[in-house]
Amino acid sequence: MNEERNGTIGVDNVLYRLYQEATGYAPESMMLLPGAGSGRKYYRMRGVESLIGVVGTDVSENRAFVELSRHFRVKGLPVPEVRGVSDDGIYYIQEDLGSTALFGFIAPGRTQGIWSDEQRDVLRRTIAALPVLQWEGAGGLDFDRVCFPVGRMDRRALMWDLNYFKYCFLKPSGVEHSEVMLERDFTVLCDKVLEHDTPTFMYRDFQSRNVMLASDGSLRFIDFQGGRRGPYHYDVVSFLWQAQAHYPDELRDELIDEYIRASKPYIALDGAEFRRELKLFVLLRTLQVLGAYGLRGLVQRKAHFLQSIPSAIDNLRVLLDDPDAPDGMPCLMDTLRRLTELPRWNNERSQSKDMTIRVFSFGYRKSGIPDDSMPNGGGFVFDCRALNNPGRYPQYLTLTGRDQPVIDFLESDGEITRFLDNAYALVDMTVDRYLERGFSQLMVSFGCTGGQHRSVYAAEHMARHLNEKYGVKVVLCHREQGISTIYNARR
Repeated sequence: MNEERNGTIGVDNVLYRLYQEATGYAPESMMLLPGAGSGRKYYRMRGVESLIGVVGTDVSENRAFVELSRHFRVKGLPVPEVRGVSDDGIYYIQEDLGSTALFGFIAPGRTQGIWSDEQRDVLRRTIAALPVLQWEGAGGLDFDRVCFPVGRMDRRALMWDLNYFKYCFLKPSGVEHSEVMLERDFTVLCDKVLEHDTPTFMYRDFQSRNVMLASDGSLRFIDFQGGRRGPYHYDVVSFLWQAQAHYPDELRDELIDEYIRASKPYIALDGAEFRRELKLFVLLRTLQVLGAYGLRGLVQRKAHFLQSIPSAIDNLRVLLDDPDAPDGMPCLMDTLRRLTELPRWNNERSQSKDMTIRVFSFGYRKSGIPDDSMPNGGGFVFDCRALNNPGRYPQYLTLTGRDQPVIDFLESDGEITRFLDNAYALVDMTVDRYLERGFSQLMVSFGCTGGQHRSVYAAEHMARHLNEKYGVKVVLCHREQGISTIYNARR
């Protein structure tokens, strides 16, 4: 196995041994996959079969995932099978569920507002599977022994999340508030939430990035290691109010109805009352995710967390304007309103409507760098030719950077992800300043040898990044492929 070629220098041989024990054969390759929010590292290990090797950072968290996975599989729930665990609990290998997450599958809806019947069907099936996970998954589960870091969503766990929001997002924002009155309102919020405690498994991060689509259309669920006993409302909100999902109200309402229908074997929900109760959990979940975005995005500068902040703030605005919003917490609600009125968030919300960014992919060997015909000129040209080139391999010659096999190839060593993180930082800095100064045009181009693989992938991701983060209109043009897409401004 050529570990150096695949970017896994220094990876312990334990994963190699676990693969051999699980399959009877040595792996042929081991490729580091792009990271997300946690410090865990994932490797795609290929050979007689494809498995995912995991290097965790916390033994207790690893144990929670492994034991929950085994418990859920006994219950017949669709989660990945754990195939082997190291003696020290740091390493494990699991079933490979592929690379198609629901978040990517619904991209046309999220970015362009085009929700096809196929996307709607998958969303309905996903929300219908949630009650089964919550009630069946709780059956016979020793929450206090298995779950990490706590067995249930109690007052202590709630205050962790609320203080996470206060220290990682609210205080860095500079919004003045009364510490005493805010703590008093946090206590009131905890009391309200704990009134809805139920003996169900609370997935905690049930959202489209954690739902995988198999080639046969079946659904599998991942990243449940933070789950615990808690109210079923929380997971409904986590899914339907996911910051970057951008579900329209009518679709969200349809999915709530689907959840109510799917819950009938376990509980009879009154539609109107359930919808009122959800608003309390919209508040709680939004504060929790803003705390995470503050740490992972504002501090650690991880791209998709930064991109999610404006959408989470928009969710907060809608809730604050709702006459049925949770009451009895005047200091908290006033503080949140002033937070949403900060110029930073208002600028990103309103000024972005008038800006258009054009993103190109091109081939240096074709017709060279695209001309910029806009009045102010300028912008960025990024050279992708130093990245590993799929065009050198026969199986990719007829494909482009929009095709899944090429995407998997480019993402396998993490190099293109690091490249784009740097590109995002440069372009974002300019977009921020352009919005402040009222500029309306910017051009960003990515070039590779033929304008087919690397530049296409990079341009696709940059276009979605800018539309999702700023809500601006983005015109994407793959010049050598003759393909154009418009991402409309989000009003």
